[in-house]
Amino acid sequence: MDSNGYAIVPDGICPACGADDGFVVEARDWPIHHKGRDGVVHAVKLRYCKACGEGFSTGDGEMQRMADAIKAFVREIDLAQAHELRATRKRLGLKQSEAAALFGGGVNAFSEYERGIRQPSKSTVLLLKLLDRHPELLGEIRAAG
Repeated sequence: MDSNGYAIVPDGICPACGADDGFVVEARDWPIHHKGRDGVVHAVKLRYCKACGEGFSTGDGEMQRMADAIKAFVREIDLAQAHELRATRKRLGLKQSEAAALFGGGVNAFSEYERGIRQPSKSTVLLLKLLDRHPELLGEIRAAG
């Protein structure tokens, strides 16, 4: 284990693919994906399996740096979604309480979504995107609710 608790794989057989081809230590860009958006953690120095390319800790803190970068990326995307939800709700002329009553999630749901405390369901996000493009459908949603 490295100082952050990540397992360090010794030379020999790759635990991911079982190959005995060895490892190479190098820095590679690590692609990340969240909610339809792509990002990258640049120059992640790990021990990569020569056969399958899977990366393992070198014990120098790179796994923690990568984890921190991924968390920051996810947080950035989630906050952008929170701001977009708020803007959409306001464009539709809905109060938070009315939006919560229409879409579910509880009394404080939209307050928590818009502050990034909780993540809305995919169906809520998709329905709000649809209503943003077709606000004339809001009356049908109200009538059905």
